[in-house]
Amino acid sequence: MEILLKIVQVLLALSVLIIVHELGHFAFARMFGIRVEKFYLFFDVNGFALFRFRPKNSSTEYGIGWLPLGGYCKIAGMIDESFDTEQMKKEPAPDEFRSRPAWQRFLVMAGGALFNFIFAIIVYAGILAGWGESYVSNDGNSIYVNELSYDMGFRTGDRILSFDDYVPEKFAMLQADLARQNAAKATVLRDGDTLDIYIDRNRIGEVLNTPGMFGLAVPFVIDTIPPTSRNSGCGLTRDDRIISIEGTPIRYVQDSREILKSYKDTTVAVTAVRGADTLEMMMQVDTAGLLGIYTQIPGVKTREYNAVSAIPAGVKLAFSTIGGYVQDLKLVFTPKTEAYKSVGSFIAMGEVFPGQWDWYAFINLLALFSIMLGVMNLIPVPPFDGGHIVITLFEMITGRKPGDKFLIVAQGIGMILLFGLMMLAIGNDITRLMR
Repeated sequence: MEILLKIVQVLLALSVLIIVHELGHFAFARMFGIRVEKFYLFFDVNGFALFRFRPKNSSTEYGIGWLPLGGYCKIAGMIDESFDTEQMKKEPAPDEFRSRPAWQRFLVMAGGALFNFIFAIIVYAGILAGWGESYVSNDGNSIYVNELSYDMGFRTGDRILSFDDYVPEKFAMLQADLARQNAAKATVLRDGDTLDIYIDRNRIGEVLNTPGMFGLAVPFVIDTIPPTSRNSGCGLTRDDRIISIEGTPIRYVQDSREILKSYKDTTVAVTAVRGADTLEMMMQVDTAGLLGIYTQIPGVKTREYNAVSAIPAGVKLAFSTIGGYVQDLKLVFTPKTEAYKSVGSFIAMGEVFPGQWDWYAFINLLALFSIMLGVMNLIPVPPFDGGHIVITLFEMITGRKPGDKFLIVAQGIGMILLFGLMMLAIGNDITRLMR
């Protein structure tokens, strides 16, 4: 059931994003009187479609293809993935793409990414207006290291102050910030002293491919004990702090996990503090090796927005996300970082969706994927929109229009590169699944 729900979420998200993107091309094409022959969700390979119709007196056929790997808007007089060279041999019709001035063709090609970005802004503004913004601040919080971060010089309890001159704001973004900034050093606060940790930039690939490098070091401070917990009524109350289990000192929640695993379905001796008092008690460990206690998450910040203030905040969040993803792509196309190993296909896309329906998570991911789709399509190589945009800009600057033969060859080379990228993504996903 969980896998089925993930598949449904992926298909629904793809459908929305494809329609938004292709609608951008369609809207600008129709605005300038350019004929659009087809508008399809998914691909109708070999002419087979699940659904198709053509409104009366319309030149556009609308449909749903059978291959859910994308969608397309077939614009008359344009060399695209269809490689319809027969049409290009004929004299240009007034309502064809190639008959229009360069600035109009530029806007038609940029329309897809533009609509993706606008859609993301609208979604983010809606999220901020409806739910506000909550995140764990990096300010005042400590890290819990894994093997990689320890080997690089970080220690549990460190507070990361900066990467070079960049001051991280959100704790959850620390690992991404370290990679994106390509930092030479990290400045941390350790036991009251400030020190610099110098980063080996050759290890950025490890940073990108090793999840959990900076865990949030969570003090074992009680928030609530639910009535269903085995330890409900044990005497602990909110703000009590557990400092040892079976005589082993406990500073953070993570310190307790290995200890409790050894005492599954038994009892353990626990020491806690309440103000100036020390409490000793026996507590029960459940079959999962947990005490059944909710702890306080430190440094949670919440911002509330109304319908008006959410708009500029949504714009800011969208542009921040665009900037971050551009930095990610830069790393992907830098082989020594090995960031290409993190590229994923629809399988990886499905993995990030929750196993239960969650509207907040779904629309958040929808906005993120919309930005990713928009940025990806601006890569300056055909068949991506960015390739056509660069060619059109060249024409606008030089006044020279590239020939159809050049466009066909460029489109073919781009298709090979795109196919290679898809194979890389699918291969990475299969490798991750095998592991």
